[in-house]
Amino acid sequence: MVVPRWAPVRRAALHGLVIGGLAFLVYTFAVAAPRIGTVGFDAFAYWSVQLPHPYETPVGSLGAFTYSPPAAMAFSLAGALPWWQFLWIWLAVTLATAIWLGGRRALMVLAFPPVIMELYHGNVNLLIAAAIVLGFRYPWTWSFVLLTKPTCGVGLLWFAVRREWRSLAIALGATAAIVGVSFVVAPTMWQEWVGYLLGNASGTPGGAWVPVPLPIRLLAAATLVIWGARTDRAWTVPVAATIALPVLWFAGFAILAALVRLPVVPSRAVPSSGQDAASAPHRRAVDGAPTLAQG
Repeated sequence: MVVPRWAPVRRAALHGLVIGGLAFLVYTFAVAAPRIGTVGFDAFAYWSVQLPHPYETPVGSLGAFTYSPPAAMAFSLAGALPWWQFLWIWLAVTLATAIWLGGRRALMVLAFPPVIMELYHGNVNLLIAAAIVLGFRYPWTWSFVLLTKPTCGVGLLWFAVRREWRSLAIALGATAAIVGVSFVVAPTMWQEWVGYLLGNASGTPGGAWVPVPLPIRLLAAATLVIWGARTDRAWTVPVAATIALPVLWFAGFAILAALVRLPVVPSRAVPSSGQDAASAPHRRAVDGAPTLAQG
């Protein structure tokens, strides 16, 4: 086997980036966090959500909760814990999610700067990444995506384009069931949420890390998923979900951690000969993404 000439250089560069990223992780929590004091800025909104009116805090302010009523009902349970206990539990959950997404490459995921910022602020982007990965096998996990950051649901075009109607029905049906129950319980909360979203349609005060209007990003994300679904490229789903985030902050790129854990998807192409059939698994592994076993 011939080793590419630049392989040692690439390997050394990768190791250097990982070491640098891990150093940044340590610095962020050991040095910056005590000085700045904003660890869990996003997580605080989940802990402090107040029913039956969770949408009274302006967008961008400390404690602003922007997710759907079912999410508000679920997160309201966190208020039973002291803030510091919830913060530690939430950090443990997001850290475990990052490690699971990385598998044998966990150090690479933890060294990825958006993941570090995600752990620091305590948003749900890593959980969205996990839901997308699991969604290829268990489509109902897309409910978490749709009920927190609905625009990321553009990834469901994967099922529609590939005519995987059962998976699409499970994803939408599970979400509809949750929405239906919550609407019966708290219809006013849904009205308040819709009004809250419409009143803040211009985005978060102060702009975003990528100041491209959402409609343009949604079109780009949909185009990417459609192309990916037609060519068996599963990696396009988490990339499109990232592009379609309601507000694209730096930590939102933590969704890309899903790329490490994606399964190999079955090819839509029908082999024309035994030779083609034998080579199909290899082609899918190259064009698609790492398998769960590899991750």
